Amino acid sequence: MTDNIPLQPVRQKKRMDSKHRSGCCECMRCCGRRDPRPRTVWLGHPEKRDQRYPRNVINNQKYNFFTFLPGVLFNQFKYFFNLYFLLLACSQFVPEMRLGALYTYWVPLGFVLAVTIIREAVEEIRCYTRDKEVNSQIYSKLTARGTVKVKSSSIQVGDLLIVEKNQRVPADMIFLRTSEKNGSCFLRTDQLDGETDWKLRLPVACTQRLPTASDLLQIRSYVYAEEPNIDIHNFVGTFTREDSDPPVNESLSIENTLWASTVIASGTVVGVVLYTGRELRSVMNTSNPRSKIGLFDLEVNCLTKILFGALVVVSLVMVALQHFAGRWYLQIIRFLLLFSNIIPISLRVNLDMGKIVYSWMIRRDSKIPGTVVRSSTIPEQLGRISYLLTDKTGTLTQNEMVFKRLHLGTVAYGLDSMDEVQSHIFSIYTQSQDPPALKGPTLATKVRKTMSSRVHEAVKAIALCHNVTPVYESNGVTDQAEAERHYEDSCRVYQASSPDEVALVQWTESVGLTLVGRDQSSMQLRTPGGQILNFTILQIFPFTYESKRMGIIVRDESTGEITFYMKGADVVMAGIVQYNDWLEEECGNMAREGLRVLVVAKKSLTEEQYQDFEARYVQAKLSVHDRSLKVATVIESLEMEMELLCLTGVEDQLQTDVRPTLETLRNAGIKVWMLTGDKLETATCTAKNAHLVTRTQDIHIFRLVTNRGEAHLELNAFRRKHDCALVISGDSLEVCLKYYEYEFMELACQCPAVICCRCAPTQKAQIVRLLQERTGKLTCAVGDGGNDVSMIQEADCGVGVEGKEGKQASLAADFSITQFKHLGRLLMVHGRNSYKRSAALSQFVIHRSLCISTMQAVFSSVFYFASVPLYQGFLIIGYSTIYTMFPVFSLVLDKDVKSEVAMLYPELYKDLLKGRPLSYKTFLIWVLISIYQGSIIMYGALLLFESEFVHIVAISFTSLILTELLMVALTIQTWHWLMIVAELLSLSCYIASLVFLHEFIDVYFIATLSFLWKVTVITLVSCLPLYVLKYLRRRFSPPSYSKLTS
Repeated sequence: MTDNIPLQPVRQKKRMDSKHRSGCCECMRCCGRRDPRPRTVWLGHPEKRDQRYPRNVINNQKYNFFTFLPGVLFNQFKYFFNLYFLLLACSQFVPEMRLGALYTYWVPLGFVLAVTIIREAVEEIRCYTRDKEVNSQIYSKLTARGTVKVKSSSIQVGDLLIVEKNQRVPADMIFLRTSEKNGSCFLRTDQLDGETDWKLRLPVACTQRLPTASDLLQIRSYVYAEEPNIDIHNFVGTFTREDSDPPVNESLSIENTLWASTVIASGTVVGVVLYTGRELRSVMNTSNPRSKIGLFDLEVNCLTKILFGALVVVSLVMVALQHFAGRWYLQIIRFLLLFSNIIPISLRVNLDMGKIVYSWMIRRDSKIPGTVVRSSTIPEQLGRISYLLTDKTGTLTQNEMVFKRLHLGTVAYGLDSMDEVQSHIFSIYTQSQDPPALKGPTLATKVRKTMSSRVHEAVKAIALCHNVTPVYESNGVTDQAEAERHYEDSCRVYQASSPDEVALVQWTESVGLTLVGRDQSSMQLRTPGGQILNFTILQIFPFTYESKRMGIIVRDESTGEITFYMKGADVVMAGIVQYNDWLEEECGNMAREGLRVLVVAKKSLTEEQYQDFEARYVQAKLSVHDRSLKVATVIESLEMEMELLCLTGVEDQLQTDVRPTLETLRNAGIKVWMLTGDKLETATCTAKNAHLVTRTQDIHIFRLVTNRGEAHLELNAFRRKHDCALVISGDSLEVCLKYYEYEFMELACQCPAVICCRCAPTQKAQIVRLLQERTGKLTCAVGDGGNDVSMIQEADCGVGVEGKEGKQASLAADFSITQFKHLGRLLMVHGRNSYKRSAALSQFVIHRSLCISTMQAVFSSVFYFASVPLYQGFLIIGYSTIYTMFPVFSLVLDKDVKSEVAMLYPELYKDLLKGRPLSYKTFLIWVLISIYQGSIIMYGALLLFESEFVHIVAISFTSLILTELLMVALTIQTWHWLMIVAELLSLSCYIASLVFLHEFIDVYFIATLSFLWKVTVITLVSCLPLYVLKYLRRRFSPPSYSKLTS
């Protein structure tokens, strides 16, 4: 079993402390600031508690009712950008600094904050609704009044809960009773630790012996348990019953626990609740949700700081040119307010509304149905991912095993030739009632075996050497007892700790040899003719990660023959079986196909040989010192010169289109790391099968290291390898990160692919964090289970796959998809478009503001550096709203290539990783364009106006609006009908509003021919050179995508 393998998460103490320091409100409310302590829990008496425990609620919200408004406002004003506008608006309350009406400053700021608050509120409400759904799941609770229904959020420490088959365990519990006759139950834990193997759990012996479940309330008993901690693979506690004579004491270990987020796979269980809420093992292994700020937003924030620097410089120059006369410090402040348009307040609104549009487009995309955007603040992140960290089970694979290959050395059977195997088995059991394999061992070795008997022996070995139990359930027609008595096929399901084993047994059933019954000491097989073969189980040696093999000794009841069967990994079995020349080569061939290979062997034992072995085995098990070593030595005495029967190849079915998706991501310049809680062999097989590791690449399996010296040697060995994928276990990773963090990350980042197996949830998050710190690149984490939540929340961009088991990962993620293949389109199409559109939009909004600021600077310098605004009141608000808002915002619909082309040529995505759409170079180009156009418009208006100042305003403002509309048209790459509507609507709005703007513009003057030709000339001089430059650039130095669209 996997339960005994300790898997210590990284830097356990530090991680736990931070977990308890955070969530301060909850902490103070629930149990003060005390450190967690061991606890005594009385069965069925939650009121007898010795300390206060947290409520059993799942909470993925960033804020609560009281912290929402302060939290959102703080997150807004911690941006330099927004803080600047708040100070600007507040300054207008001082009479000496006032430049215009108050509404010109407060209305835009209020609008920005309102949009942000509404968006955050909608996301919080959605999050609250999802959490409420999970917290409202109904469970059955045993009380003195009988069984009552209770919500998950109302469960308390000490409650006795009944959990049905296929139901999620709502809290950490101790297993008290099961309805299964064999007195145990299986758990599915892939949501907790990522392992596909089912775990066997045992109830407390004392409570399992009670006649009924209600008797649990009649006895005086309690559980003493350790303090809550992060370790999901270990537990220490005791069970005490006081009212028996003498009192009963039982030790409790991990085998007696049912952790939250696991699913009951067999029977109905009763347990007592030990830990709830934030003290759950699964919750402690997840980090608190954080507000993610996109890299794009940080870059824009950086540009606004540069603009602020320019604003201060321009203001100082203006005052310096006045020779700092009079109250110059007030003049500086007035100029700062006058040129405040240099930093556009509408930038934040446009970008935030753009994000909403991108999120809507993702949700509406019919090619990726069911995709949900849970965090609409970071869609641009999707366009710049450098590292993708993915879970294996349920994300890349379906966690469904299929038997693909049986290899006997001279002949191999694939899926298309299984009917031959079936006919061999059928012929063996119809020729005679006594199959050849069941005759004496001496005869079998002398006579050359027929192909049928070789196939039969291999199939029989696979049908007997396992830990699978057939279970019968009523199917509506046949009840359970009858189904069990008649071995009813339609009612039978197989239960095992590993889906691989179930696949093997289902395959033997398909070829004619069916496992129909099993208990602790016997096994029954049914032949194609319906005859039942009985076998006694004499010994069983379970699979462990150290031994990498499992064995069983059975006695055939009909002949009395004793056989030792064994199956295991090729690396260990090669030294156990008799010499052969095909094992190594065929194992390699099957592994390259991505199959999980098991080697099956057998050895016939005489009664004397077995009795001798049993005596030594029992003796070894009784020894106190070095017990495990002595037991292993005795078993190894049997594991010699075994007869090699066959190789089996089982495939974990990949999700649809995983291979092309991974290939697309690789071609896009994204490095893929697989982080899984599963075994090394399984992870390596899946990596090969999914082509995460290409056929030409070598794989370096990092040896298990436990100290600094070993880590140093192994890192040096790895350094000498080139272009090879790395496979490393969680334990070795922890040692490497402890002593050689920088060196390890440097080497790992150079690998084309990295596979980390046996990873704890906190380790996954730590790897993401280290990648961010060491490379400075953007990371995306993809997972489907509760064990992936930490990684998803830590990554710059978290994607949850809605798996078969719960929605924990998809609820905690920024984006939720239904299949892994949708990730390709999400990144290549939506991520790329979002980033390019936001880059164009942000730079255009900055250009729009710099144009009007340049005109103000020219105007002030011509009129003796007076701090007088060029445009006042509605003109200044209308310029960035109704006159230009729609065409500028329509840039969010622009695209350079069709989505099909973006998917076909993922190399286009690689260009974005350099951050070229928004860089200092592109920013500088737009600044120069703004200065050129603003200067041309202002100087043109000053040159061409004749008599009145109001004519300057009319000519310059009209030219400015037309220039902006033409510049939008110049920027657009693919026209959308809404863009044309926006351009025409804005022009119509401006022309219509001229009637009402008589206090700023001479209405009679704008109707003259003189006005029209002057505006036309100025607009042409400001825009025509840019159109010519664009044409020449497209002609002689076209961008990469234009070659694909032409």
